Amino acid sequence: MHIETIDYQDGLAGAALYASLKATGFAVLYNHPISPDRIAEMYDLWADFFASQEKFAYAPEPSDHDGYFAFGSENAKDSPLKDLKEFFHVYPQSRMPTELADKTNAIYADLKALGIEVLSWIQQHTPAEVKESFTMPLHEMMNGSSQSLLRVLHYPPVTEHASGAMRAAPHEDINLITLLLSGSNPGLQAKDTHGVWHDISHDKRMVTINTGDMLAMASNNFYPSTTHRVINPDPSENSSRYSMPMLLHPRPDVLLRPDRTADDYRQERLREIGLTP
Repeated sequence: MHIETIDYQDGLAGAALYASLKATGFAVLYNHPISPDRIAEMYDLWADFFASQEKFAYAPEPSDHDGYFAFGSENAKDSPLKDLKEFFHVYPQSRMPTELADKTNAIYADLKALGIEVLSWIQQHTPAEVKESFTMPLHEMMNGSSQSLLRVLHYPPVTEHASGAMRAAPHEDINLITLLLSGSNPGLQAKDTHGVWHDISHDKRMVTINTGDMLAMASNNFYPSTTHRVINPDPSENSSRYSMPMLLHPRPDVLLRPDRTADDYRQERLREIGLTP
């Protein structure tokens, strides 16, 4: 499984990203606009939040689906075990502590803009016969959408009582594409078509991009939604891990195919992973 590492500032970046996503569902982007210092600062700020009792004041409102989700809230689709993580969901206008709001909202906006640019690259390089299955250009699916989600994830040290659970069990993402700021520690792996798992770089200078189920559905599986996971650490490296994936979601009314809206699919998947009744 060869995942391309692509220079964002290279004039051929779009073509290289298209080829890597088509072949593996993953690509790695460097020289992008979000500095390692900003990412490190975000992890430090959110680490303080997860270590505090204040987090419990931000329990999610069912109608908004944002805020703090306690440890053991989520399972991967078809997994009987809850993932070993807690997390915070950030949407536009989400409630969060004042000391986090400005920097978090700024990085949300920058990641969304980068994601829309990446979608325009994918649209540009997708073969014409595949584009015919899109109900509109991919980047236009994002026009007016407030559904994109920044997940701030904390994986605490794993206890001996984990009973077979993983930090994140094998799963596919729901959305069009995901932009993942490199985790504070390694652990992310992707599975190739032969069932072999491969480590994904956690270089602080890089953003990992992967396709999700919505893009797979819209393209009639031309773009694979690749299974990935976060494995538990070795006992000698059993410390907290933080990561921040930005999940690009189209407007709820966008048709992924003639009989399926983005909202229909999103709601179905949220039920499957235990986040809505």
